[in-house]
Amino acid sequence: MTAPALVLDDVGKRYGASDAVRAVTLDLRAGEVMALLGPNGAGKTTLMKMILGLTRPTEGAITVLGGAPGAAEARRQSGYLPESVAFNPALTGRETLRFFARLKGRDRAEVEHLLGRVGLAEAAHRRVGTYSKGMRQRLGLAQALLGEPRLLLLDEPTSGLDPILRRAFYEIIAELKARGTSILLSSHVLTELEARTDRAAILRDGRLVALDSLADLRRAAGLPVRIRVEGRPATLEAMTRDFGARPMNGHAVELFCPAERKIETLRRIADLPVEIDDLELVPPSLDEVYAHYGAPTARTPGDGR
Repeated sequence: MTAPALVLDDVGKRYGASDAVRAVTLDLRAGEVMALLGPNGAGKTTLMKMILGLTRPTEGAITVLGGAPGAAEARRQSGYLPESVAFNPALTGRETLRFFARLKGRDRAEVEHLLGRVGLAEAAHRRVGTYSKGMRQRLGLAQALLGEPRLLLLDEPTSGLDPILRRAFYEIIAELKARGTSILLSSHVLTELEARTDRAAILRDGRLVALDSLADLRRAAGLPVRIRVEGRPATLEAMTRDFGARPMNGHAVELFCPAERKIETLRRIADLPVEIDDLELVPPSLDEVYAHYGAPTARTPGDGR
């Protein structure tokens, strides 16, 4: 069985009397995409800095690709895209990427390939100071991809990207995952992550309050399923009367039911002596799961391993 790319064992980080990260234990498997979620100040960036070896944990242990964080081999096989990308504005995009390539011992052919891959081939000769935020973000992704990293850490990677570029970004992530790259991705745009991550790790006040697949987190949270029904006035009236549905507009109503009772509820709806134009079953979203575990009363479920 392939060893995890990343292992955190009871990791904590303290600054004076303040705990930025407390007793975090998790592992990131080969070829796995894990979403790292939490409000600002939850400890996400501190956790990434410890994984990169930029700061040391106060307690616990971190193993990166079988070695210590910040070790030469770990640095060579890791890529990192910070939330705020800062490059020398006087250098061109090509010069910037060639500089980082030299640090990793990579050749110029890879630089040109990555510039094309992130859509910057035609702008490579321009100075970075003339780049838009989205262009700088793409250049940051290119430098993170140098050397075909086995571990990739991404902090708000789609910030500044339009919908088309966001799709292109996640296509690259899917390619990397298929090749076995392990990816830890932090983002506040939860709708993007819902179908693109294997597990979610949710931090609150420096603690890991949830770690599992979205399906298992939904089950553990016991969040209700939405059922939306479209139909004529008689249909909507029957749904409101018999199921306590609430109106959405003049053509549809919505009701909530426990996940374990959705089949029973759908059968009851099908038995109504009215015509239904359309029916949509909506499971709890990642936003709702995140809100549940991010609340002060959230409990920590099993890690699903």
